[in-house]
Amino acid sequence: MLFIGVDLGTSAVKLLLMDENGKICKIVSREYPLYFPHPGWSEQNPEDWFAQSMEGIRELTADCDKSQVQGISFGGQMHGLVALDDQDQVIRPAILWNDGRTGKQTDYLNQVIGKDKLSEYTANIAFAGFTAPKILWMKENEPENFARICKIMLPKDFLAYKLSGSFCTEYSDASGMLLLDVEHKCWSEEMLEICGITEEQLPKLYESWEVVGTLKKEIAEDLGLPESVKVIAGAGDNAAAAVGTATVGDGGCNISLGTSGTLFISSKKFGVDENNALHSFAHADGNYHLMGCMLSAASCNKWWMDEILKTKAYQEEQAGITKLGGNRVFYLPYLMGERSPHNDPDARAAFIGMSMDTTREDMTQAVLEGVAFGLRDSLEVARSIGVSPERTKICGGGAKSPLWRKIIANVMNMKVDIIESEEGPGYGAAILAAVGCGVFSSVEEAAKKLVKVVATEEPDPELTAKYEERYQKFRKLYPALKGMF
Repeated sequence: MLFIGVDLGTSAVKLLLMDENGKICKIVSREYPLYFPHPGWSEQNPEDWFAQSMEGIRELTADCDKSQVQGISFGGQMHGLVALDDQDQVIRPAILWNDGRTGKQTDYLNQVIGKDKLSEYTANIAFAGFTAPKILWMKENEPENFARICKIMLPKDFLAYKLSGSFCTEYSDASGMLLLDVEHKCWSEEMLEICGITEEQLPKLYESWEVVGTLKKEIAEDLGLPESVKVIAGAGDNAAAAVGTATVGDGGCNISLGTSGTLFISSKKFGVDENNALHSFAHADGNYHLMGCMLSAASCNKWWMDEILKTKAYQEEQAGITKLGGNRVFYLPYLMGERSPHNDPDARAAFIGMSMDTTREDMTQAVLEGVAFGLRDSLEVARSIGVSPERTKICGGGAKSPLWRKIIANVMNMKVDIIESEEGPGYGAAILAAVGCGVFSSVEEAAKKLVKVVATEEPDPELTAKYEERYQKFRKLYPALKGMF
């Protein structure tokens, strides 16, 4: 039996073919454009996602026995607003998770409706990247488009709709819309009224492993796959990545170093921190999770290497870094503003502490450390409510760097487990497909059987003490500079 996991990312769709034993048979990646029509805006064309996903599935299954493909599922970029009219045509480009245009609407929700009310309705407060502020922005700035809305969906759910005809979503991704009553797993009537939309415009809710349909006849014929291939609901990218690293059940932790960075803590109990600095979302295993999300993580290093140093030699640039814990340069990782824990779309990146003897290596090291310190900010919020994991899995492009893993382990003072497959959301999506097709009785069982830890980065007490001192200085920088942003 074979299962397809689709990781619908911001820069590319990554498709993965997995057998029932968890072995990855093939991986294919297809890029598509990202548009910035105004400063702070970020958009994509949903039809690009579909076109590249179809091409990717063809390439992925070209050399396999297609009759063995049983199911397909998704891990997708969260929060994006995809709006269709009554002819199922995309009304406008999707407004993405890292789009910062909704400052006014976010302030309205947090200040006028009130954070206490939002937390009561949804377990979260408004962040600029969430879906509800985007709906309000569209209502205010594009009323003619808003009036045409027949269906509102999230990015990965657009793929599920195109493949199966099922207008669906699931709880983990829906949690990030600010429209879901997360604790009770239903749409919030109050939030729908605030946004001026109806429940008919929103998709049906499923658990992540549930079957939402099968391939449409014309899609199956186009791909050369059986019509019986099950389409499984999937999960938001971070919840899918958590499944792909076996961060399920109670007290699991995963750090993702992708375009954005996340600290993800799984829990069987629903919980909210006092200031809503962390997101309180449903998890793909049927339980809940706390998540801190920083908008720029590995993308900080990509920006520094590609745009500033003009090099693709990432490993070579890190090879000369030797003074861990002793770097005097700080980097604030806020290229796209920041979400957790500051909730400030106006925050910006900065280097601080350079002197005449500062080197290229110092600057590169500062970028890696700045991202680690930003993730530590979220860990401190979790610790403040009594959630204090002692070890974490790690995934995402940045996790391939041994140096960065070492920095993370010592900044966090946590053991960092490296897993056999670092494919995160795509692997998690394939696992969800296997569960949906009945190979495993639960997500927890599947993840724990299939995900293998191959090494652990242990924190060094001496280095941890140095980084503790550095972090205490780092955490004073954003409050000091906030007025400048």
